[in-house]
Amino acid sequence: MNLKKYFTLTRAGMIEALQFRLSFIMIAVGNVLYLIVVYFLWKSIYASAGTDVVSGMTFTDTLIYLVLATALFNFMEMYTVWEIGRSIQSGKIVLDLLKPIEYRKYLFWSYTGSFVTQFFLTFLPTFIIVAAVTHGAIPLGINLLFFVLSVVMAVSVNYSIDFLVGTICLYTESIWGINIMKQVIVLLLSGATVPLAFFPEGLRKIVMLLPFQSVYNAPLTLLLDGSPQTGTVLKTLGTQLFWCVTMTLLSKLFWKLSLRKITVNGG
Repeated sequence: MNLKKYFTLTRAGMIEALQFRLSFIMIAVGNVLYLIVVYFLWKSIYASAGTDVVSGMTFTDTLIYLVLATALFNFMEMYTVWEIGRSIQSGKIVLDLLKPIEYRKYLFWSYTGSFVTQFFLTFLPTFIIVAAVTHGAIPLGINLLFFVLSVVMAVSVNYSIDFLVGTICLYTESIWGINIMKQVIVLLLSGATVPLAFFPEGLRKIVMLLPFQSVYNAPLTLLLDGSPQTGTVLKTLGTQLFWCVTMTLLSKLFWKLSLRKITVNGG
């Protein structure tokens, strides 16, 4: 595999991302407002519960989880559905398919530049601030290695979900409704909005069998576990690996079958 052409796309993505500096400021402001709401909401929930521990998590645990989930969301968010949808509506998809690189790979590597910039500009500063403010509440040990491995697979699973949903645009030629539905489902069932520990036991067991929890819950669980058990780590990473392979194959197969239905309105 010729990595040079892929790294070229990464570099181009980084340059493009850095051209829109105002967007980082707006994202940062939006995140601060969101986290203020989250803080007071969960402060009220714990106050009304009358206990320091709810579903095995303290208020500090919950806040750290949700703050880092927001940072992870900003880091891993891809606008694949929008990109595919706009390409189909404009007819640009035809030119993309003629490129000397598989469309799925081209789209992914185009976003890797954004991953790099978002990591250094949003996730890493957020992680450092949270670790410093909470005075060691985030364990710094072997769990960091497990977290990195988990995030790599989470990015893959998240991209495959996006690409699979984006492929539906070949049939509907619609973007907004599909993407909103996808975001609501992923954010809710991945634990990014509400930690999965707060889900009813029956629902939590079902959600843990779905690919969505591999996106945010799995890496955050490994990160915040200061004494990870070998069995738990292997189960978590093994589940992620399963969904990583499964969702990649499903999204590729669905794309291959759906190309037969392609219609172009523009171009």
